[in-house]
Amino acid sequence: MALRLSVSGVFLDSIPRSIGSSLWAISLPVPSLLSDLWDSVLRAAPKKKTSHMKRRHRQLAGKALKDVHGLSKCPACGQIKRSHVLCPHCVKAHPVDIFSLAVTDTQILSASGASSIKVHSTTDTDFRLVQSIDNAHKVGCHHLVTGANGSRAVSAGFAGDLKAWSCEDGYWFADNATSANLAGADAWAVSLSLDGRYLAGVTQNGHIKVWDLGANGALIRDHETKGSFGTCIDLSADGRFIASGHENGAVYIFSAETGRMPFSLSGLVKPVRTLAFSPGGRILAAAGDSKVIVLYDTASGEQIANLSGHSAWILSLSWSHTGEYLLSGSFDGKVKVWSIDTKTCVATHSETEKAVWSVKWLPKIGRTEGFATAGANRSVAFYREATGG
Repeated sequence: MALRLSVSGVFLDSIPRSIGSSLWAISLPVPSLLSDLWDSVLRAAPKKKTSHMKRRHRQLAGKALKDVHGLSKCPACGQIKRSHVLCPHCVKAHPVDIFSLAVTDTQILSASGASSIKVHSTTDTDFRLVQSIDNAHKVGCHHLVTGANGSRAVSAGFAGDLKAWSCEDGYWFADNATSANLAGADAWAVSLSLDGRYLAGVTQNGHIKVWDLGANGALIRDHETKGSFGTCIDLSADGRFIASGHENGAVYIFSAETGRMPFSLSGLVKPVRTLAFSPGGRILAAAGDSKVIVLYDTASGEQIANLSGHSAWILSLSWSHTGEYLLSGSFDGKVKVWSIDTKTCVATHSETEKAVWSVKWLPKIGRTEGFATAGANRSVAFYREATGG
């Protein structure tokens, strides 16, 4: 019996031998047996096994799904809540995004796009609400700072107004005389000295101003930059330096004593959203839209490290009291704890996918050092361990 072969439906014995032989040569290299053999070869190829260390690193980086633990009953309403989060059923921290947190020895203050400032106690495990400062800012507040001794606070509202607050026996009230002298300051971001006496602010046209609150808010310094929008500012704990971050990516350091600018720092070409001096004033950390935290040596102005890990804008930075850890909050919803000694991330928290606008270390209780976070999820979360346990 003769075998008749075809290519594309044409039988080879029906065309001239010369053409048929060439077509026959084309069809030979692709037998069906080869495809089956190749598929088995692919299946037999060794696969790379994920090591325990790599799985652990992924967990620390927030890439692994985690069960929800640490649930408890709210002592006020009896509803189930997270152990380290304010009860959403009875507290109602804020009805809109929380933009700023400020900490004293015994309290934590929070400000949002709403008109009220909330005050919670940090001396008990329930972080109970002890005061609500109603109608603090009619159209909301975006920056809130306190002195270390907890006697004074200053808030900056979306209407462009600055307001000063005083505290006696844990109760906050308006300092109307100082607020009146701060009228027209037009500062966007503000920072207070440790003793609460000096207030530094950066304006929309890039001016860095310093007021003496001990003299009812008298203006004592006015530094000029290149005119870019001032987005953030910080005073060093020792009172020697003032640092400001700007929309054009510039970072400036001024001497508080002489008023001169010893350094104009490079390294961030995108808007700077936050910066913070280490407790000893030796390091300045700055971050923003570049998604990288840059560490500068304040003695030389040199860039000493880059900390990478966030996938979106970095909105807030806070140093631990010892300077051992740096805390960062981002628009990606993650909070990271960085070891300054190893320049690595030692813990990542990703309980929300919404922006984390503010992070703050809490007063140290014994050997435990915790922190608080707040943002677009409209709640304040508390963590008790330095690595976030």
